[in-house]
Amino acid sequence: MVVAFSPPSQALTDDELYKLHAYWRACNYLAVGMIYLKDNPLLKEPLKPEHVKHRLLGHWGASPALSFTYVHCNRLIKKYDLDMIFVAGPGHGAPGVLGPVYLEGTYSEIYPDKSEDEEGMQRFFKQFSFPGHIGSHVTPETPGSIHEGGELGYSISHAYGAVLDNPDLIVTCVAGDGEAETGPLATAWHSNKFINPARDGAVLPILNLNGYKIANPSILSRISHDELNALFYGYGYTPYFVEGSDPTEMHQKMAAVMEECVLKIKEIQREARINGSVERPRWPMIVLRSPKGWTGPSYVDGHKVEGFWRAHQVPMGGMHSNPEHLRDLETWMRSYGPEELFDENGTLMPELKELAPVGHRRMSANPHANGGLLRKALKMPDFRDYEIPVPHPGSVEFENTKALGIFMRDIMRDNPKNFRLMGPDETHSNRLHPVYEVTKKAWMAEFLPEDMDGSELSREGRVMEMLSEHTLQGWLEGYLLTGRHGFFHTYEAFAHVVSSMFNQHAKWLDICKNHVPWRRSVSSLNILLSSLVWRQDHNGFSHQDPGYVDLVTNKSPDVVRLYFPPDANCLLSVADHCFRSVDYINVIVSDKQNHLQYLNMEQAVQHCTKGIGIWDWASNDDCGTEPDIPDVIMACCGDISTKESLAATAILREEFPYLKVRFVNVVDLFKLVSEGEHPHGLSDRDFDSLFTKDKPVIFNFHGYPWLIHKLVYRRSNQERIHVRGYKEQGNINTPLELAINNQIDRFNLVIDVIDRVPKLGSAAAHVKEKMKNKIIECLTYAHTEGKDQDEITHWKWPY
Repeated sequence: MVVAFSPPSQALTDDELYKLHAYWRACNYLAVGMIYLKDNPLLKEPLKPEHVKHRLLGHWGASPALSFTYVHCNRLIKKYDLDMIFVAGPGHGAPGVLGPVYLEGTYSEIYPDKSEDEEGMQRFFKQFSFPGHIGSHVTPETPGSIHEGGELGYSISHAYGAVLDNPDLIVTCVAGDGEAETGPLATAWHSNKFINPARDGAVLPILNLNGYKIANPSILSRISHDELNALFYGYGYTPYFVEGSDPTEMHQKMAAVMEECVLKIKEIQREARINGSVERPRWPMIVLRSPKGWTGPSYVDGHKVEGFWRAHQVPMGGMHSNPEHLRDLETWMRSYGPEELFDENGTLMPELKELAPVGHRRMSANPHANGGLLRKALKMPDFRDYEIPVPHPGSVEFENTKALGIFMRDIMRDNPKNFRLMGPDETHSNRLHPVYEVTKKAWMAEFLPEDMDGSELSREGRVMEMLSEHTLQGWLEGYLLTGRHGFFHTYEAFAHVVSSMFNQHAKWLDICKNHVPWRRSVSSLNILLSSLVWRQDHNGFSHQDPGYVDLVTNKSPDVVRLYFPPDANCLLSVADHCFRSVDYINVIVSDKQNHLQYLNMEQAVQHCTKGIGIWDWASNDDCGTEPDIPDVIMACCGDISTKESLAATAILREEFPYLKVRFVNVVDLFKLVSEGEHPHGLSDRDFDSLFTKDKPVIFNFHGYPWLIHKLVYRRSNQERIHVRGYKEQGNINTPLELAINNQIDRFNLVIDVIDRVPKLGSAAAHVKEKMKNKIIECLTYAHTEGKDQDEITHWKWPY
């Protein structure tokens, strides 16, 4: 067991200590002002109720520890010329970051009205968590932030994603002890097993152990020192402990420990880069145990505040009605000695101003935290060169995602330092394994001899696999937000694991695009959902859930895109578009099994560019001499749904040669939305041109059917749009059996047409009976033979 580092008693000179502590006091003064004041920033007169916000807030609990860590980072940045950024995990901890960001000048440079004087400070105070202004997390408006922390759990994974392929970058990441109880953060500690010191940067994780969450003790604060030390040693770290409450002692301890950690990081990297030692190192991390609400009021109204959960709340919430609370607030703020920290104009004293780094070395101005400044477009091969030949529509089969894997293989070959593929142990399962021809899976842990036989592991690998979707997506988000590119793939049914994480990133992008003009565009978050609901023959009901896309449609139309390519060439076209895009979350739904191929590359590009279109070769309503008015529109979205709709169309054309059928395929799901609600939405004129205004539409959808009704609710005569999709009917089924159970199969679709086209009606009774008999026959065969009939499995488009 590694013994915790014991720092020397005097890491700072008396002058350094005085200035560092004064700078931290200034940070704390600003934090309290942000939380409580809207006026009278320098307390040149006694506080009055009108000086205090009506919207009273807590948010003090973690702020002192965050600013304490920030100013110690600044000391080391200046001493060693470090390239460093700061990630703040504790919830509502923005005051602890905004204070030092303002003091080092970056905030005023970006927001000139928040100038470094009394007037600017007043605006700075008032804007915090105030209607029409900024939130209480480290939101996109905060210079230097790549992690808002609205939902707890992602700070460590974001930090590690940022240092991948960034050899000179150090990310100091403070994780709250409440946050440390989340599943995502628990798995993210394992990120240290994937960092190659020869080519990656380093994360210095700091566990902010202040003892409490909102109203409860935190688990890690109530276990023994030995147990806590063993926990992080077991995670693969060398834990260092900085514990106490006296600021003088804590500054000395923190200065010594942080310097020791930074020097250890540099030593590990130097050994790997000069001597070629790339075995997994034991990286340093810090446990910072300090009181919650440190330096705040010890007691309010007889109740303990500092060092207790009440520091997370609003302990002095009666400032407009309780003069004692107002006096307590003034006493608290004056305890920091603002007259010693700021001059008469409200500007930080020059000798303290010198403590911050300058230029891009300021963590708030580091270009890594505004990744679009560093982003370079991918070197892209021509996706057309990867075409799957299609001599006739629906005549050949191919694994759609394998074509994507071949394409991505060459993207990774041509972009060896700024593209990563991430997925939970499913790269081969999802048919993306061609990438292994140019790179392997990143693996810094132990190797066994048998790993050389097909495990595809390498110290130099750029494929990231771990059975934690949270950690994977967190890595990728951190990678993208610092200016790089990547791709995340997972099984469709289990993408819900990161649904709320998707929400957080979508909101971040939305704020950046619409409200933070100084943030440059970053690469889109590209997500592939594969191993789809309709191909879970042996996995069963637990693997059947296409509902992730419902969540996607709820997000801002400015940032989300949703694609259902029906075949491999369409998938290549869609993927090329997504890899080139910025500031979106692109979700692609495509199965990994063999599927019929419908469009050659030229046709695929045309179809995907439009996003929706008529497949003339599958339609017979274009008669030339007569008005091209169909009797029914067969519409579909999704690879399996498309095949079943085509098979149903073939039956209709055989049984009813006089029936005019128009076949419409949807690639871009948002084409169904009205143009005023989504930038990809079709105009009503174009929608009615494709689907008519009054003819029945039989829409076969990949996912839950009610999603389509939600998207088309404003279209004309929507009651004529009959949607089939997944209805939670499944178990261990053959593909056709599962389709029949949910009525997306060819036979039920034919019945739907018969029921909804007036000219068929009872005249089609015999065909309807035939379809019912085929359903019974196919189900019986599946339950007897354990597979679908050959005529189903090997069906091809007959025309």
